Amino acid sequence: MSRVQQLLQRWPFAFALLLALVLLVLNLLISPSFLSPQRLPATLSTLAPFVLVGFASTPAILSGGIDISVGPLATFINCFFVAILIPAGLGNWQVAVPLVLLLAAAIGAINGVLIAVLRLHPVVATTGMLFLLIGLSLTIAQNPIAAPDNWTEVFAGSVGIIPGALISIGAAALIWFGLRRTAFVSNLLATGESDISAFGSGVNTTAVRILAYSVGGLFAGIAGIALTAIVQSSQSSLATTYALLGLAAAVLGGTSLAGGRGGLLGALFGAICIYLLQQLLTASGVAPSLIQFAYGALLVVGVVLGATLLTPRLKKVRS
Repeated sequence: MSRVQQLLQRWPFAFALLLALVLLVLNLLISPSFLSPQRLPATLSTLAPFVLVGFASTPAILSGGIDISVGPLATFINCFFVAILIPAGLGNWQVAVPLVLLLAAAIGAINGVLIAVLRLHPVVATTGMLFLLIGLSLTIAQNPIAAPDNWTEVFAGSVGIIPGALISIGAAALIWFGLRRTAFVSNLLATGESDISAFGSGVNTTAVRILAYSVGGLFAGIAGIALTAIVQSSQSSLATTYALLGLAAAVLGGTSLAGGRGGLLGALFGAICIYLLQQLLTASGVAPSLIQFAYGALLVVGVVLGATLLTPRLKKVRS
């Protein structure tokens, strides 16, 4: 095994971290004020949905499955909040936050039940949910609806000296940190590595998978709030865009599509890479269609890199 493979085996997110640093330097060369204190809160608020949909994609992949509905779920939460809750007088954060997060987690749990209990293939189940969520978003907000002044605006600015985006990203990271203090994450990785072995060791793999999709849904709900903060309107048209971004961020950050390997730190660096690439291409005047092509290329790179990382481990198992 080469030294590069050894490095990536030990730190799967190393490639995404290195790529992020290169893209950051290029962005600073084109726009020296890119990280200026005045622009930093707005920059981080635009980055937040990228990071959070990457977080949302990760638990399902770690369990040995996949969830391509987290992007549409984030945009559905955005549309639900703007087009349903605010007009109904339920837009205050004390009511809206628990309501949208419970709804998002419940939708994730439905995916988990379809996959872990009814034994549908993850791609089939989450693709069906993807179309369902897109349809619901278009039904309640086919055209963009402007949101009145509301509490989500703080996540696009600062709370004191703290950029609001760090609060939304930090909330998801804190939830994951709390879960790591329990047996859930180790059981999740064991299930993704080999559900048969995990089941034989006493792990309730069905419950672990349902909870994995629920946590992914919860993170997608936070992403919906972060998205609302920057657009301040319903944006059902962004559903398919974020569906690709979440998966690309997780895979590029070293989370293996075979399951059992990766984490939120890799998804963070993967999302930063995607965001910095978008900013670089936009500043360079590249057509939006080519930006979508770049997202797909990064996804392919992440998949190929993940397959390369898995090769030595598979050979070892066969021997």
